Amino acid sequence: MGFISDRLGFGRKKQVKDTRTALEQAKDPKNEGALASSSLKLVENLLDTGIDGRGPFDSAAKVADKARAKHAGDVDKAVDEVVSDHLKLAGAAGFVTNLGGFATMIVALPANVLGFYVLATRMSASVAALRGHDLTQPEIRSAVLLSLVGADAQDLLAKAGMVAPTGRLAGLAAQRLPGPALMVVNKAVGFRILSSAGKGVFARFGKAVPVVGGAVGAGMDVWLMRQLAEHVRKEFPRAITNTPGA
Repeated sequence: MGFISDRLGFGRKKQVKDTRTALEQAKDPKNEGALASSSLKLVENLLDTGIDGRGPFDSAAKVADKARAKHAGDVDKAVDEVVSDHLKLAGAAGFVTNLGGFATMIVALPANVLGFYVLATRMSASVAALRGHDLTQPEIRSAVLLSLVGADAQDLLAKAGMVAPTGRLAGLAAQRLPGPALMVVNKAVGFRILSSAGKGVFARFGKAVPVVGGAVGAGMDVWLMRQLAEHVRKEFPRAITNTPGA
């Protein structure tokens, strides 16, 4: 399973090299080619759709509110609900096609991979919201994106000269980082996703026999989403806030 988890940054193989490359590309002002454009487009769509919602796809805040209300303010049960629902969605096929322009946006990722990442973004953001973190805060939005690349996040931050004071991504909020710095981090996340999505597990599955390949792909997405959920639970502990139910 180590090979699989490497694709989302939970393993360590080739991780340092990939993270350095992503950061270098994001920092280079001359890098305005197709990859840079795709990276920005991907990040914009993950933020706009995965966090803020689009059309029939509910925002992370709405998902969090519904889960909190269903469990009478019990945050732990609400987080379990959010994770469970997104695991089910990760195993389902074709939901991305219902999002209109999102499925056809110009970016070097196939629709099934886009679907996985937009779901992962919303799950991460919903957990963050339930734990009392403000999704309108730019640092928290960047922390949500960083959670998508697993262990790579800390390497990426270190190479960018940043650090999460608490040791968790949610700690970025305490730094009030300037917009340009956050943009570099966001772009680096986009580069990291683009560079890894064509490798390994995502490249192997989805081109197989339709029924068998679909079943294997769905199972793999569920496994990866579960790994990510465990990571997100750790990265977004309860905030010291007066948010109801947090």
